[in-house]
Amino acid sequence: MRIFQVDAFTSAVFHGNPAAVCLLEDGVDDAWMQAVASEMNLAETAFLERRPEGLGLRWFTPEVEVDLCGHATLASAHVLWQEGEIAECIEFHTRSGVLSAARSGSRISLDFPALPAHRAHAPAGLEDALGLSPVWVGRSRFDVLVEVADEAAVRDLVPDLGLLRAVEARGVIVTAAAAAPGADRPDFVSRFFAPSVGIDEDPVTGSAHCSLAPYWAKRFGRDELVGYQASRRGGLVGVRVSGDRVVLSGEAVTVLRGELV
Repeated sequence: MRIFQVDAFTSAVFHGNPAAVCLLEDGVDDAWMQAVASEMNLAETAFLERRPEGLGLRWFTPEVEVDLCGHATLASAHVLWQEGEIAECIEFHTRSGVLSAARSGSRISLDFPALPAHRAHAPAGLEDALGLSPVWVGRSRFDVLVEVADEAAVRDLVPDLGLLRAVEARGVIVTAAAAAPGADRPDFVSRFFAPSVGIDEDPVTGSAHCSLAPYWAKRFGRDELVGYQASRRGGLVGVRVSGDRVVLSGEAVTVLRGELV
């Protein structure tokens, strides 16, 4: 079976977020997919298979299957177009419903569900884990969203991952307005930590931007924004809020082609 490694939300290799994409030929069981994801040891491994209803897509971290993943979906669309598997717009059948992908030049746009965060009490241990006092705390369907004082606080953050692992959520999104937003600068920055599902820090998290987009769109009074995930690898995510959907956009580049034997 063919497998690829793709850097997503970047136009340069060794940046953005790497994902593995496996094109399934025959039916395989969940344990095998989880074993492959553990072997690949990336934040996400995506598995694509032809189904009667359309193209199926599933995502696995090294430890668990997840309900939604942006960068591995972007990587999957990139591989399908690059390998000539599909010529037109793509619809993926997933655990989060039907997700569509379209391309314009080198950029890929993904139509995802919005995951707005609603104000909530900080989970027990959160402030100790982050080592700071949040400006705002909310919860989305999957994650805890934390706004901090400024961009420097996001970039300089060194959380206690052991304490974060005890927070009852898929992950913790830490965000702030960019220091100097403008034509050549992002509007907001973020980082994403998910040690409870086997990802200490995710380089660039598309699904987190399904919460970040409505949050910052309301704050800035604009539906179209650019976010920068300030991990070591870093990556830019274009976002556009449209009702209960968020369009994520970015580029991708293939790093590796191979086959599972």
